[in-house]
Amino acid sequence: MRAIATFTTVVSGAILLAACSSPVKVEEKPAAPVAVETAKPAAPDSRTVATVVAPTVDPLTDPNNILSKHSVYFDFDSYAVKKEFNPVVDAHSKYVASSSTRKILIQGNTDERGGSEYNLALGQKRAEAVRKAMALLGTPDAQMEAVSYGKEKPKATGSDEAAWAENRRADIVYTAK
Repeated sequence: MRAIATFTTVVSGAILLAACSSPVKVEEKPAAPVAVETAKPAAPDSRTVATVVAPTVDPLTDPNNILSKHSVYFDFDSYAVKKEFNPVVDAHSKYVASSSTRKILIQGNTDERGGSEYNLALGQKRAEAVRKAMALLGTPDAQMEAVSYGKEKPKATGSDEAAWAENRRADIVYTAK
């Protein structure tokens, strides 16, 4: 027990002495000056950058461009432009109207069924339907012409529904770009 009392006395004394001590002053020394080296101007770069010219792709032949589609297809015995072909008509209308030097020939075609006179008249109505749609979209009349080939210029040969559907069309042909 005496050992505990001695131990307690020593620890208490150490705590009292620590509490009464003053903080140690640390002498701050100024930092050694650092030599600052300024960058020397680099020699002028004598290299040149070549201008890259991307090859120009004709939008009328680029398969990724809607302008590469030149045909508007029709239902049997009809000359009403189908809604699914409105984007094609719209794109060609804007393209033609954007340059006064562009001119198009809209060629109306039919399938082989029907008489020659009837097919020529139906082909003309199809070509005129596309021309009128383009005129409503802002294409000047002076830049468009509508003609009919009737059944004289088939796109597909054959006497089945697939061939007939392929031939019921109006083709947009550029005569001046």
